[in-house]
Amino acid sequence: MKTAAFLGLGAMGGPMAAALARHAAETGGQVLVWNRTFEKAQAHAAEYGTQAATLEQVAQANVIFTCLPISADVDEVIGQLEKHLRPGTLWVDCTSGHPDAARVQRARLLERGVKFLDAPVSGGVNGAKAAALTVMLGGPADEVEAVRGELAFAGKVVHVGDTGAGFAVKAINNALLAVNLWAAGEGLAALAKGGVDLSAALDVINASSGRSNATENLIPARVLTRAFPPTFGLGLLAKDTGIALDVVNNVKGSAPVLAQVNALCRAATQMIGPHEDHTALLKLVEQMNGQEIK
Repeated sequence: MKTAAFLGLGAMGGPMAAALARHAAETGGQVLVWNRTFEKAQAHAAEYGTQAATLEQVAQANVIFTCLPISADVDEVIGQLEKHLRPGTLWVDCTSGHPDAARVQRARLLERGVKFLDAPVSGGVNGAKAAALTVMLGGPADEVEAVRGELAFAGKVVHVGDTGAGFAVKAINNALLAVNLWAAGEGLAALAKGGVDLSAALDVINASSGRSNATENLIPARVLTRAFPPTFGLGLLAKDTGIALDVVNNVKGSAPVLAQVNALCRAATQMIGPHEDHTALLKLVEQMNGQEIK
């Protein structure tokens, strides 16, 4: 019986592990789940048919998935697990981590005979629930192919390069999210101050060249409604824009727009709050303009 383990049952990890459980039910495997709050793992097991497990039990899985807030959390788990790990295990890290950390983690795990792939995901909570996430994989091609069939939570799987490349692509992707969100917020705040109906303005923008995921989905559903549902935290967005700047600096590139949006994300994290939804970034735009975007 093939065993997968999933560590980290947050807003994304919970439904991702549930997708693995559905796949296991069809193929005759089993899914172990672990969370720092063990009651959360027990609740997941009761709802989705997974099995709540200790870290020592998790180490016996054929494939270990992690989906934790930052790379340092993954380092901590590796430290607790490494003496129990079995050679031949695949470790697939879906954390939005740091490319430098991925290379260190891979080297560390290879000493135990464990192969590490960075495999961050995009698509949000709805994509996780629908098992339609985009997975960007960094690592050797043969290892990527070996794990491709295990990614039951994915709608699209792309091998983007060697170790660390997955984390690099994810960071740049989220930095672009921040750029699009901020720029749209500035424009909409100005239109609102001028008395323009923002729903009508977005109707035009979303049929024209200024459209983005921010204008098509995030702003209408979360900002205009004033809902700001807490899914992906503002503090995590700021973390990712910071990693994106590290990616730029590591290749001695130039990215003044990304640098500016990183500074704005960090300011918003302090002023609005790290646990607010990432779309609450636009609350800082509102404060700067004295105008709600609604």
